[in-house]
Amino acid sequence: MKYKLLSFLAFLTPLLSIAQEVGLDKKIDQAFKPVSDFFSAVIFFPVFGIPFVLILLVFSALFFTLYFGFPNIRYFGKAINVVRGKYDEVDHHSVEKSDLNIVDGDLVDTIGDESKEGEVTHFQALATAVSGTVGNGNIAGVALAIALGGPGATFWMIICGLLGMSSKFVECTLGVQYRDVGEDGTVYGGPMYYISKGLKDKGYTVLGKIAAAMFAIFCIGGSFGGGNAAQSNQATIVIKELMGLTSTSAGAIIGIILAILVGIIIIGGIKRIAQVTEKVVPFMAVMYLLACLYIILSNFSLIDDAFGLIISEAFNPTAIGVGSLIGVLLVGFKRAAFSNEAGAGSASIAHSAVKTKYSASEGLVALLEPFIDTVVICTMTALVIVIFNFGGFFEYGGEGAVMINGVAYEGAGITSMAFAQYIPYSNVFLTVAVVLFAVSTMISWSYYGLQSWKFLFGRGKTADMVYKLLFLTFIVIGAAASMKSIWDFSDAMIFAMVFPNMIGLFFLFPVVKRELQRFLGAIKEANL
Repeated sequence: MKYKLLSFLAFLTPLLSIAQEVGLDKKIDQAFKPVSDFFSAVIFFPVFGIPFVLILLVFSALFFTLYFGFPNIRYFGKAINVVRGKYDEVDHHSVEKSDLNIVDGDLVDTIGDESKEGEVTHFQALATAVSGTVGNGNIAGVALAIALGGPGATFWMIICGLLGMSSKFVECTLGVQYRDVGEDGTVYGGPMYYISKGLKDKGYTVLGKIAAAMFAIFCIGGSFGGGNAAQSNQATIVIKELMGLTSTSAGAIIGIILAILVGIIIIGGIKRIAQVTEKVVPFMAVMYLLACLYIILSNFSLIDDAFGLIISEAFNPTAIGVGSLIGVLLVGFKRAAFSNEAGAGSASIAHSAVKTKYSASEGLVALLEPFIDTVVICTMTALVIVIFNFGGFFEYGGEGAVMINGVAYEGAGITSMAFAQYIPYSNVFLTVAVVLFAVSTMISWSYYGLQSWKFLFGRGKTADMVYKLLFLTFIVIGAAASMKSIWDFSDAMIFAMVFPNMIGLFFLFPVVKRELQRFLGAIKEANL
């Protein structure tokens, strides 16, 4: 432990001196922009003027919604009952102890939210996965969507969230169905495994290996981008605003502090800190929702006006720089997919560790995530910002940065200003919330990326350490770079995961239907 921590600090020392250079953020942007531009051009290639990845996401989610008979609506109640434990009798002997590596009552190396007995229940799996998805995509991402695409982007975020519930159901069912158990009993799962193992079962071994490797590569990129650099970027923005920091090196210094905090957890393996974070973040999420509710209800007379503007602008956008239905739809779907990760497959890595013999039961639990993340939390953030801007504080459209009282604000900074208008000292509260959300998301994504790294380079300690050092480096890069370059790269990596993941989903969705019928049949037999 001491050796690892000293090695980590020695690794960061040179970055401290670099951080003192004037114009560091511009230098990072100059180096980073060509990379983000290249990946954005490749990933978002247009078909009839619409990025193909958007077409793939929308129509695949719509297909799964229709094929499974609207599971996002039809099985919503059952999903809640699974989480409540109503069907525990059916799933009581879900996984035999010999199937999992249990040491002192803990599941080794899983991201699961662990109880004292080491059980990873459906509720705990949902809480852990939600803590990984509920983060700065809900605070900064929504603000960015509205700043870019206007209020109408909110409508398409909600639609994306509702359709994404079906995609999340399919991929998380497959994640459990095809999970792998190592020689030591450790559970590994996610698209890498259901793509490679599932396609092998179908007779497409080579395609499965290639697609699984592609997903792993993109997931590693996503862990460096959306799950890391974008999070540290937004945390740095609110910290600098709170402390009144303006120097170009301040971002990198804040990034190094964040890297040390995250490094202690992912390199030192201090489980207690992770356990505290898992308890604090849901608490902050509830507090954040209560703050949003207070602002919304305090402006009760404007709620119908806000929803009216959101709906009208969804089909007749007037935001500068968007000006078309496709433009505002693209903005909304981008931010929603970035926030809830439906279709990207990342969440199935976490859900794979749950104890169950009915893979579809966890798929039903997972469909609640986009609803909680996008339909509820993102919508409430959007209402706060739209209601705030009825005061005419900024103009919708442009590059994402807005001018409020002569000062430029981006992402979380916009949300912070909206909160400050109605709640005294809310800047402190929101800063703490953003930082906690950022750290929680980075921890979760470090696990996603590490599992993909293990899939490609093996499960040795040296390979693990190389990945973790790279991951920590991107925390500093994200904190020091500008918002646009980081989010462009993050979008490209998150959406790149969709392509190989969809190969697995379209080959294997009949397996999901079989497992769903199996689980529903077990419930019926038990008369529950």
